[in-house]
This record gives sequence, structure tokens and C-alpha cells, in this order.
Amino acid sequence: MLTFAGPALFLTTIIAMEGVAYVAHRWVMHGPGWFLHASHHRARVGRWEANDLYALIFAIPSILLFWWGIGLGNGALYAWAGGGIAAYGAIYFGFHDVIVHKRIHHRYIPASNYMKRIIQAHRLHHVIETREGTVSFGFLWAPKPEVLKAELKLRGKDGLREPVGTFRD
Repeated sequence: MLTFAGPALFLTTIIAMEGVAYVAHRWVMHGPGWFLHASHHRARVGRWEANDLYALIFAIPSILLFWWGIGLGNGALYAWAGGGIAAYGAIYFGFHDVIVHKRIHHRYIPASNYMKRIIQAHRLHHVIETREGTVSFGFLWAPKPEVLKAELKLRGKDGLREPVGTFRD
């Protein structure tokens, strides 16, 4: 049974990280952490943005869990949890930075309804460039675009991004 505990914890951690990411994005990044995250809602100047520091911040629990579990010999389950956090970070980077924002050039065109949905939801999140009034804070799960568009319409034009040409893919 212990053989399955590590991989089960790894997968559970990946799934749970979507909830952690939602909470962090909604109430930290669009709250007191806006001073870093605001750079992500504006056109990027150069290769990096202040928001990239969140990748380092979110890597700390993963590193600490590996260190606690393996480095200090407190058990492999800590490392499995740390691996789940790191895996979520890698998945997030692939979807968010590579596929959605094209920070690494590619020719991928989403074909599945799932990929189209999460990409559209994230783009609708970026329609608003202020910290209040935006929609869709998760990333691997997102409401239907029609729901998000209706919610944005109800909120009016506060914080609405400038017309085409001011947002990077």
C-alpha cells in the first residue's frame, strides 16, 4: 500500500495546487501582491516582468518539502508533495507562459475544447488591466467563456484594456 502513497500524494498535490493557485491569484496577486502582478496585466517591456518573481516565491514550498523530506531524512512523502508542487509549476508554465502568452515561440494551435476554453478564459481575464473587476482566476479549470463574458458585461467598462494592439499574445 505504501508503494501507492507517494504517487497518490503527488497527483493529489497537483490537483490541490489549482485551488492554491486560484486563491493566490484572486486574493494575493489581485490584492496586496498587485505591485508585482500588475506587470502581467500590461504590455511587457523586455523579456521579464515583475510578475515572474511569483515563480520563485511558489517554488519555495516545493524546495523546502524536498529538503525536509530527503535532505533531512524525514520521509519521501514530503518529497512527493514537493514534486507535485513542482509539477504543477511546470504544467502552469507550459500552459500559461508558453501556450497562452507565447513567451517561447511555437506554432501550436489548440484543437481540443478544453484547451480552447482555458485559453479563452485567461484572455478574458486579461481584458481588464486593473486589479478589480476581472474574471477567471484559476488556470487548469475555467468557467465557460460565455459565463465570463456575461459577468464582464455586467461589470461595465471599468478597467477595460485599450483596444487591440496593446496586449501581447
